[in-house]
Amino acid sequence: MGDGATRVTSYSYSAAPAPVINNLYRMPISNHSVERMIHTRTERAVWEDARLQAYAMRSSHSRGRMHAEPSHDYRTEFQRDRDRILHCRAFRRLEYKTQVFVHVTADHYRTRLTHTMEMTAIARTLARALQVNEDLAEAIALAHDIGHSPFGHCGERELNALMTDDGGFDHNLQSLRWVELLERRYPGFTGLNLTWEVRAGLRKHVAATPGAELDGYPIGPFQFMEAQIADVADDIAYQAHDIEDGLEAGLLAHEQLASLALWQRADARCRQAYGDVPDADRPAYTIRFLLDLQVEDVLRTTSERLRQIQPTSPDAVMEAPQRIVSFSDEMQELLKPYRDFLFHDLYWHPAVDDSNQQAVRLMRRLFLHYVAHPETMGRRARQQVERDGLRRSACDYVAGMTDVYAMEEVRKYGLDAAGD
Repeated sequence: MGDGATRVTSYSYSAAPAPVINNLYRMPISNHSVERMIHTRTERAVWEDARLQAYAMRSSHSRGRMHAEPSHDYRTEFQRDRDRILHCRAFRRLEYKTQVFVHVTADHYRTRLTHTMEMTAIARTLARALQVNEDLAEAIALAHDIGHSPFGHCGERELNALMTDDGGFDHNLQSLRWVELLERRYPGFTGLNLTWEVRAGLRKHVAATPGAELDGYPIGPFQFMEAQIADVADDIAYQAHDIEDGLEAGLLAHEQLASLALWQRADARCRQAYGDVPDADRPAYTIRFLLDLQVEDVLRTTSERLRQIQPTSPDAVMEAPQRIVSFSDEMQELLKPYRDFLFHDLYWHPAVDDSNQQAVRLMRRLFLHYVAHPETMGRRARQQVERDGLRRSACDYVAGMTDVYAMEEVRKYGLDAAGD
């Protein structure tokens, strides 16, 4: 852990100095000039103190890492976390994991990786607009789904059923297992050794539990601003891009969406901006305004709650009488039938559900095969059995697979021809 670092409890805004405009780029740069142009970690910490709001997390006040490490010269602690996540194997595997459509269905549908990238872009936008720590929000967003199983939420539900008597399975908690235990990139410890703030930010489903803590520090009842931002960015992203994929797949039609009030508002903005456009193109244009409507609503609602609550520190955000980063009541009313439509007409559409269920049945056989024949698991999974038990080790092994690799393993062991 850090050396007694505490959170920021007060804030004094300093106006930004006037930009210096010169013709330096026209002249040869000496080594001395180059050194002066490098932005160090210390200078970034000064920038954060001057520019971020009082309720923002500051990298220089991080509660540290489980295993002490020297700081980097040019990257803040949260920037290092972001890079560690980007370079880890679990993150790379998201490219071949299902979002809605099983990965092999088509090349241009979203995967867990593209969903994560789009969500992260939204999180950065919100964090920057609200003047909180963009690097921290980005790191939490990038890591939020790395524990996801193959075959989307259908795969998650099946693994949870298989692990009912062994602690269950939840992709959010599995993300924590990856960053704290399963990734191996350092000789002195397991996991990525991320900061307390990123690890706490990934615990969104347990933060509201009374007395919930991490390393002796409370993580609730509400999360800090950057974690709340990552959470709402997840909703904004899938509520837009899943519809777009459904339209692309021909499973949804513009006429079905036209009955939804939220879609009507986005479509009206599209018509106002572009006039009459070909019907075949209008849904894709409308998606852009669907994103805008949600982002604008979150920013308005959050700004109003900040004015009402006036938090002066990250702790004050966590102890606030209500969540601060949120949709308005009006937007939540618009989103309820919209989400119901997504589940009924897209996620449970026979073409989607049948494909997912077929893949999940094969994944179940694969899990049971590893339990019966643990010697066929990978080397690290076999080594894990003594520490975590056979079923948890098999669960981690299967959960870490991509859709593609899981199907390769199914065929390798002839499980695609076996009966349930």
